[in-house]
Amino acid sequence: MKIYLLILLCFSAEYLLGQQPSQTQHIEAKINAYQKNIDSLKLILEDLQLDEINQELKTFFLPKIDSSEDLISHRALLLVYDEKHEQAKWVLHKVSTNILEGKVSRTNDFRIDPLVKSGSAEEKDYFLKTKKENGKYDYDGFGYDRGHLAPSADFKWSQKALSESYFYSNMSPQLPSFNRERWADLEGLIRGYIYENNRPLIIYTGPVLKDSLKKLKRSTNGISIPEQFFKVVVDFEAKKGIAYLMPQGENSSYPVEYFATTIDEVEAITGIDFLHHIDEQTETLLEGQKDVSFWLPEKQKGDVTPLKEGSMGKAKFNTVQASLFVDSGQKKEICGTVVSTHYSKNKHTFLNLDKAFPNQIFSLTIWNSNLHNFSYQPHIELKNMKVCVKGKISDNKGVPTMNLENERAITFLD
Repeated sequence: MKIYLLILLCFSAEYLLGQQPSQTQHIEAKINAYQKNIDSLKLILEDLQLDEINQELKTFFLPKIDSSEDLISHRALLLVYDEKHEQAKWVLHKVSTNILEGKVSRTNDFRIDPLVKSGSAEEKDYFLKTKKENGKYDYDGFGYDRGHLAPSADFKWSQKALSESYFYSNMSPQLPSFNRERWADLEGLIRGYIYENNRPLIIYTGPVLKDSLKKLKRSTNGISIPEQFFKVVVDFEAKKGIAYLMPQGENSSYPVEYFATTIDEVEAITGIDFLHHIDEQTETLLEGQKDVSFWLPEKQKGDVTPLKEGSMGKAKFNTVQASLFVDSGQKKEICGTVVSTHYSKNKHTFLNLDKAFPNQIFSLTIWNSNLHNFSYQPHIELKNMKVCVKGKISDNKGVPTMNLENERAITFLD
């Protein structure tokens, strides 16, 4: 009898354990419920933030729009579409500090913009895609990337915003070498500013459109190929503004800051009045600035922009052009600003022009054996001086380098 009761109790316990959740399962269920609530609240918050950004852009930062233009208003970006060139005249967006915590990945959901009444560009404007028997595709590209104007990485805090960046109205034909290198460098510089300063930025981006532009011949809709692109950048909290005017296919070796200019200049070239909604005094202040160093990372604030080609006089070249004469055996005169110096323990002197280590683009070396040919200490006296140096140029680990034997090889521009 006792054995029978014991077996019955065991079966009863197993039954009860099988029917009732354990304490662990109970806690896990609570966590799952809380997580669902958090996810739901995050979606609501994202919608509210997108609405706030949209309203802010429309109220304070919308460029002047004439009667023949239609405003295309998405949640995270605004634009005016140019039907003649089959791309946006400009795209306006805000890079929120939310990107500091953003983890949304690329979607690559390229698609026609349904808000463009005349019909936006489409996939067939960039390449043809043919499905093979095995289910895979053959791609016949037309030689240009679908270059984002408002970059997808600027929206990685919001799945909805990032997805909008893949509308074809936000694309413009860009050479792969331009889109993936110099243009990407500019986008990275802008995002880097936010990571370093924790302030949002207002960005206007677009191609420089004109009647003389060539058409992408195989493009279904006859899309124009821009020769230049602009970015207008505004830190409204700091009352700082700058613009970049960048040609595609040219000057690819130049650092991004070489292409910096004023917002006024971009307005003169494009005819777009970017900041006409804000007060005139602030607009004038922002549109006339070109403080390149302000926008550079802290470690690069001592760098300067290479001198403009042709601005130094006959037979003189800037630091980027120095690479053209590496190992040529010819003596050339290179001009720039000494931004960093180093006097080694072996008493050798190393100087960098325009950009400091580790981003140097042109370097000078004065070996200890030649130091007696200088009436001053080069690493001290030459710091921050604008100079021209003449000599043969060699390669040192990918950096054009010149050895200076005496001070007569140096002339001062200041």
